[in-house]
Order: sequence, then C-alpha cells, then structure tokens
Amino acid sequence: MATGYEPNIEGALTVLVDLMQGNGFTMTRAPYAPNYRGLVDALIDLKDGFPTVIPFRVGFDATTLEAVSAGDALYIRHADGLVGKAIASGTLDESFVVGFAETTKGSGQIVKVLVTGLIAKTGLSAGDQYFLSAASAGNITATPPSTAGQYVVSVGEAASSNELVIQLEPPILLS
Repeated sequence: MATGYEPNIEGALTVLVDLMQGNGFTMTRAPYAPNYRGLVDALIDLKDGFPTVIPFRVGFDATTLEAVSAGDALYIRHADGLVGKAIASGTLDESFVVGFAETTKGSGQIVKVLVTGLIAKTGLSAGDQYFLSAASAGNITATPPSTAGQYVVSVGEAASSNELVIQLEPPILLS
C-alpha cells in the first residue's frame, strides 16, 4: 500500500485501489483511466464491493452451564461466570443478555458469545425490533413481555428474514 497520496485524481485513484485491494473487492472496471471517468469507475467498484464485505462481529469465549444452540440469547451467571440461556421471566441475572451463542455446544463446553454484528436467526421480519422471550429460554420474539415481574430486553433488529443485527440493551423490570 502506498504511504503518501498525491492531492489529485491519480492520488485519489491510488487511494481507492489500495482500499479495494486491501478489502478483497472485485475491481471489474479496472484499470482506471487517470481522469474523472476513471475516478467514477473506481467509486462504482467501491460501492459494488460493500455488500460483499462480511460485517464485523465481536465476541468472547465462555464456558456453558447448560447445552446451548446456535443463536440462543445468553446470560452470564455471576456466581461462577458460566453462560446459559437467558429468559425474560427469570431473575435479573438470567434476563441480562450478554450476547448470542455462535454455535451449538453442550454443557461445560466453550462457546463464542457474539456481542455485536449479525447472527443467523430464522423466522424474522426485516426491520422489526426483537426482544428476549419470557416463554422460552434463549429465544427472542417481536412481542415484548408485558407481565409484571418480567423484564423487557431489547436484543436487536432484523436485517432480513434470517439475520439479526445484535443491539443489546439492559433489562427493564415491568411492575
């Protein structure tokens, strides 16, 4: 990658090419002419490359206190730091979602807990907000709990029918 860029069209093209090469973009219109047409072609290739970029996902490894399935909402048990399936009708600890299981694991195994990014989930409605379920541990629902003593926990928004954008919020106790 170049370290210094000229303040002209050729410099801008060099920046764009470096950016696209560094991120594995396909440059279908290359080589780019050193003029405005070339700059526009490079920008179009840059724009076309964005949908192919894998969204950044952040997580941590934790030991499970029970079997969990890929996509389960998880909490951390404060007594020992183990993770289990969160539920909105449980205790404050059990309703505090720290992330989602990346894969299916048995009790006592290490699981990656995703705290940001996209997670595969089926049966979603794009654009809908999702909440921790009060009826089934580890599950989410588009309908927030409404019963006193349960917690409302927003966990994200559906990007599509099979992907959730993780957006964790703290639990709110209903009275």
